[in-house]
Amino acid sequence: MFAGYLWKTIVFPLLLIAAFSTGAARAETQLLMVEQAGCEWCAAWNREVGAIYDKTDEGKRAPLRRQDLFADWPDDVKINGQVHFTPTFILLVDGREAGRIEGYPGEHFFWPLLAQLLNRTPSGTDKKGGKGS
Repeated sequence: MFAGYLWKTIVFPLLLIAAFSTGAARAETQLLMVEQAGCEWCAAWNREVGAIYDKTDEGKRAPLRRQDLFADWPDDVKINGQVHFTPTFILLVDGREAGRIEGYPGEHFFWPLLAQLLNRTPSGTDKKGGKGS
């Protein structure tokens, strides 16, 4: 009898609060890679980072989305100004630009730059970033 009372008055309400508080306020974060055919730096990123990106913590926090520089922009993406270089990596939070990395400086610089961008998002942390962190 006491277990039923405990479940109804304490445990179940706490589970409901936890369920509603974890997903409702979470922003959708994506990494938009703006690229173009024949871009050697895009190819370098694809070789060095692209093959493992979705397996990293960063890739799970901000799944990759690709956009051709010369294609029509999707309606659900709002960026701050034009893109002039490829690749350009634009961090999107709920479809709006939250920061960008212009060019590809190599994988040793890419991961810390991405971590800085991710740490500025609403779900960001103060942890030091890096590949697979």
